[in-house]
Amino acid sequence: HVQLVESGGGSVRPDGSLRLSCRDSGSRSFNCRGWFRQAPGKEREGVAVIDLDGSTEYSEFAKGRFTISKDIAAKTLYLEISSLTAEDTAIYYCAADLRWCGDKSYALATRRWWGFWGQGTQVTVS
Repeated sequence: HVQLVESGGGSVRPDGSLRLSCRDSGSRSFNCRGWFRQAPGKEREGVAVIDLDGSTEYSEFAKGRFTISKDIAAKTLYLEISSLTAEDTAIYYCAADLRWCGDKSYALATRRWWGFWGQGTQVTVS
C-alpha cells in the first residue's frame, strides 16, 4: 500500500517562508518525485521535480524561491518556499512514480504521467 502524506502547510504572512514535507509510508522506492499546486479556480500545475540522481527541474515561476529536496533514508520529499506572496496560495500536492523522471519538463507539465499522489496540504498567504 502506497501512501504519500504531505504536511507543513498553513497560514503564512506575505514574505514569509515554509517548508512542506511529503513522507512515503509505503514499501516501494520511487525514482521520480515532484510537487504540484492548485490555486482556487485554476488547473493543477507543476512546481518542481527531482530525479533519483538528485537532478531537479523547476517551473519558471518557481525558479529562485522554491527548492525541492529529498531525504532518501527518511523517504521524505521537501519543498522550501521563500518570499511567499498571495499568488502562492494553493493546495500543494506531492507526486511520485516508480520510473525515472526521464524528460523532467514533460513530467512537470503532465499530471497523468504520475502514478501516485498525496492528498495535498493547504498553503494560505495573507
